[in-house]
Amino acid sequence: MGNRVTRDDFEWVYTEQPHTQRRKEILAKYPEIKTLMGPDPHLKWIVSAMVFMQLLACYLVKDLSWKWIFFWAYAFGGCINHSLTLAIHDISHNVAFGNKQAKWNRWFAVFANLPIGIPYSASFKKYHIDHHRYLGGDSLDVDIPTDFEGWFFCTPLRKLLWLFLQPLFYSLRPLYVNPKAITRMEILNALVQFSVDLIIYYLWGLKPVIYLIAGTILCLGFHPISGHFIAEHYMFLKGYETYSYYGPLNWLTFNVGYHMEHHDFPSIPGCRLPMVKKIAAEYYDNLPHHQSWIRVLWDFVFDDTLGPYSRVKRRCKLAKES
Repeated sequence: MGNRVTRDDFEWVYTEQPHTQRRKEILAKYPEIKTLMGPDPHLKWIVSAMVFMQLLACYLVKDLSWKWIFFWAYAFGGCINHSLTLAIHDISHNVAFGNKQAKWNRWFAVFANLPIGIPYSASFKKYHIDHHRYLGGDSLDVDIPTDFEGWFFCTPLRKLLWLFLQPLFYSLRPLYVNPKAITRMEILNALVQFSVDLIIYYLWGLKPVIYLIAGTILCLGFHPISGHFIAEHYMFLKGYETYSYYGPLNWLTFNVGYHMEHHDFPSIPGCRLPMVKKIAAEYYDNLPHHQSWIRVLWDFVFDDTLGPYSRVKRRCKLAKES
């Protein structure tokens, strides 16, 4: 797939992220893209249906044996929960109720968080802003693995283990790379989440709670949908730090595969990102993109030139300093 070398460090660059300039060019040429910005009127209903579907599943699995609890957690419930994390991703850009209703978006993200079993939405929002503003930023973008991850997880077996442990690294890495004070919204997120977990436990026992949490952990780890974690920003081709995927799993993931388009226009909801590609086709059609998230995972594990170090890094000035 081009010139590759075994990596012992990140790909350091000294240029700005490409999305800012491309956004300016596309808007200058196609100003109608601005009409795609704004809330997705269907998102709140889709997310609500998914939340209630998982609550119904909690009732249905309460008497199953443990092997079936974990089977359905991986095969069904975890897929819903992973999809809900990506709904929360969209909601973090205020596309459920619009920028003027920021609090509604924050609380709706807490509602979408309920089947995930672990408080997530408020912390994700806090760090995801930096991922867009300082893409690849050293000590700012916590999506970038640590040096330890790049150094240690460098063989196929270790990279496979790293994929299984993705939920652990994604949750702990921010505390090491870019620790921030706990916010009031994070506390409220945790109180609501653990209260609902306790209610489910009181009503139906331990198994539904394990079904929810196990599904989240399993399907954010080594799972076909989790291929998007690697596909989005790992450098499969030198010089390219963001990649899109246009395959069928976008139907389950709120079009997170349209990742170049998303970083160019984060205020456009996932349901409208295909329109961005259609309108500004000449800006996207010739850029490298992925055909399969499963193939992404396979290549990541077995290609010696790919690993946690396969990320573009840059040093960024904080916005207040610029």
